[in-house]
Amino acid sequence: MKLLLTSAGISNLRIRNALVSLLEKPIAEASAIYVPTAIYGVIGGAELARGVICGSVGEPFCELGWKSLGLLELTALPSLKKEHWLEMLSETDALLVGGGDCQYLTYWMQHSGLAELLPTLLERVVYVGLSAGSMIITQYGTTFGNHTLPAETDKSLGLVDFALLPHLDHEWFPENTFANLEKLAATIPVPSYAIDDQTAVIVTDGIIRVVSEGNWKNFLTMPIHRS
Repeated sequence: MKLLLTSAGISNLRIRNALVSLLEKPIAEASAIYVPTAIYGVIGGAELARGVICGSVGEPFCELGWKSLGLLELTALPSLKKEHWLEMLSETDALLVGGGDCQYLTYWMQHSGLAELLPTLLERVVYVGLSAGSMIITQYGTTFGNHTLPAETDKSLGLVDFALLPHLDHEWFPENTFANLEKLAATIPVPSYAIDDQTAVIVTDGIIRVVSEGNWKNFLTMPIHRS
């Protein structure tokens, strides 16, 4: 399993180099599929989705110079023949999962059937998460509540045994101070990584590594490799 879990995308050279290493080829020779579904749980999500695709919102993500870029909308998958979208996934190098509402994204990951395929798919495909797209892989997720899903709906898939708390000290999220995230981490029964937008957490075959040109903190001690 190859995971590149970012707060805001490919925001600096270290994170970009980490992506290339996971792909084992230049980005210009790699194909990618973007999953925008989570952003529809945020007010103005349709415009934000367009901005992420065009590169006008946030850090580089879709607009990295991929050899090819496709779009996979999870809400459409239950009404499609599975072989249609499975073939597309089987041919891609990277799955780019965007940010937004963790609960909404988790629901559609599960309801579309993609969640059950992820463990096998990620033996070959690199998973690149952005904010909520990163958080749902971990043991912790959040919600904006702009949907009609039941309150008890899962907020994450729990594929790794830690939590991710993105956007540390970001001006758009004034509540995400170090002190507040430290208090939040104390309520989560697994190790938690608070990361800013210049930081990413990489997981390769169970080994966790942090790459950063910014600030981050691992709450609760666990073995990691720094670079």
